[in-house]
Amino acid sequence: MTEVTLDVAKRLVDAAEAEAEEIDVPMCIAVMDAGANLVAFHRMDGALLASIDIARNKAYTSVSLKLSTDTVWEVSQPGEPLYGLGGTNDGRIVTFGGGFPLEVDGEVVGAVGVSGGSAEEDMTVAEAAVDAFESM
Repeated sequence: MTEVTLDVAKRLVDAAEAEAEEIDVPMCIAVMDAGANLVAFHRMDGALLASIDIARNKAYTSVSLKLSTDTVWEVSQPGEPLYGLGGTNDGRIVTFGGGFPLEVDGEVVGAVGVSGGSAEEDMTVAEAAVDAFESM
């Protein structure tokens, strides 16, 4: 597999939703392809309205920078080389956990972004999608 198709994205959303249900936190889940095009989006009942844009922007951040959003957080703190990065790209760069690139043979082919809980909860749910992708 070298691309994030709708079928793939649906499977990632399902895996993320199952994890969100397991931890009992309603989430918004976004899956993008390598060109930062939204392939699938899912908002669970009760998920925060703000999480709609945040989830999409986490996926955008991860695919456009080829980094997880928690890594972006690390390198964009005061005194770090990319301090201020979060203010770029019309505010679309997210600097806290919940977004992960999807890779095939070291090449970023898409990303998943999750929002609705704490950064740690978002990362746990997003990692379920990444695990599902890696097992395909």
